[in-house]
Amino acid sequence: MRNSAKAIIIEDGRILVIGKRDPVFGDWYLLPGGGQQFGETLHEALRREVHEEASIAVEIGELLFIREYIGANHEFAREDGDLHQVEFMFRCRRNPATDPANGHEPDTHQTRVEWMPVERLSEYPFFPKSLAPLLARLEDSSRRAAEQGSPPLGPIYLGDTN
Repeated sequence: MRNSAKAIIIEDGRILVIGKRDPVFGDWYLLPGGGQQFGETLHEALRREVHEEASIAVEIGELLFIREYIGANHEFAREDGDLHQVEFMFRCRRNPATDPANGHEPDTHQTRVEWMPVERLSEYPFFPKSLAPLLARLEDSSRRAAEQGSPPLGPIYLGDTN
């Protein structure tokens, strides 16, 4: 079992994603971020992973989503059958002095870093699939909460989803 920290970076209606390619499964997309190492806080892990994968520095905001992934329960059970991961997804802001590009330590199968339109994310092979519609509504709900003077919703537990 391991912890993972993921970055939700949205600018001008676009979200930053990591593109991957596998000879068997083809292309797919994930949020930047990755595994927490021993002795590392989630924030430290997130800063390190985003820099390794996307060559950018980030300012970390609030925790938005928590997802469990038990590989044996999903379509990639043959490959991920022994993986049980808890992902903590934080809203982040990119340091404008840094531009996204494939990092110096990209993930296995990583081929690119891309900006994708948030409202069309569900049209792509983006994982976790259950997150795409929530991200599409995220900016609108955050703006309404700010206008009404109420705090943003706390973290949402997504459960064991893919």
